[in-house]
Amino acid sequence: MIIYKTPKEIEIMAAGGKILSEVLQQVAAKVKPGVGTKELDELAESLIRKNGGFPSFKNYSSEPNQTPFPCALCTSINNEVVHGIAVPDRILNEGDIIGLDVGMQYKGYFTDMAVTVGVGKISKEAQRLIDITRGALNLAIDQVKEGNHLSDIAEAVQSHAEKNGFSVVRELVGHGVGKGVHEEPNVPNYVTQESKFIEIKKGLTIAIEPMINAGDWQVNVLDDGWTFVTADGSLSAHFEHTVVIDHEGKRRILTQF
Repeated sequence: MIIYKTPKEIEIMAAGGKILSEVLQQVAAKVKPGVGTKELDELAESLIRKNGGFPSFKNYSSEPNQTPFPCALCTSINNEVVHGIAVPDRILNEGDIIGLDVGMQYKGYFTDMAVTVGVGKISKEAQRLIDITRGALNLAIDQVKEGNHLSDIAEAVQSHAEKNGFSVVRELVGHGVGKGVHEEPNVPNYVTQESKFIEIKKGLTIAIEPMINAGDWQVNVLDDGWTFVTADGSLSAHFEHTVVIDHEGKRRILTQF
């Protein structure tokens, strides 16, 4: 069931989203060669708690028998698509790219966002992948209009990625968000039959998150049960915002930098 948010609920999410965007900006600013992923994770958690939030990813599991996710921040490097686990001995190197994905519960409501950034000087291929993925998110957000459908969001991402020689991950999708970390509906980055029938309406709060690979779209999961990697070892980038059409009909990016 899709949960449409009231004006009051949207304002709470907007307050939380503003905090979350400030947290992620501070974390991203710390990315450089020699920094450890655990250091970034600890910074994210500290900032979230300092600002009255709760790290919604930490100890989260989507299935009853799944090992809980151990971190506040997903740190996905190079060919890791999403859900990379921060560990003390994992250090960033010049030329890496890293996806930083973070969620927060604030006053009972959840927001979610992600960026991919380069570590020091990165290759032209890596920078182009980041730019195209960020651009795909912006084009997708442009499609958040009353009367449009989730397929309009999906088509914007898919067409932008594919015309630039990249591919969109199909096993992972965006999602509703607000009263839970993940809510209905799924928000795919490629056109599906289901997405053609889900209309964008006032109060629909969704996390739009293009995950785009430099190579093929297929992915595998590592033995940790969480980290998704590209099947062909190619680079992957990920951007995400929490977005809504408010009750005045205005499109709002609740996690806007």
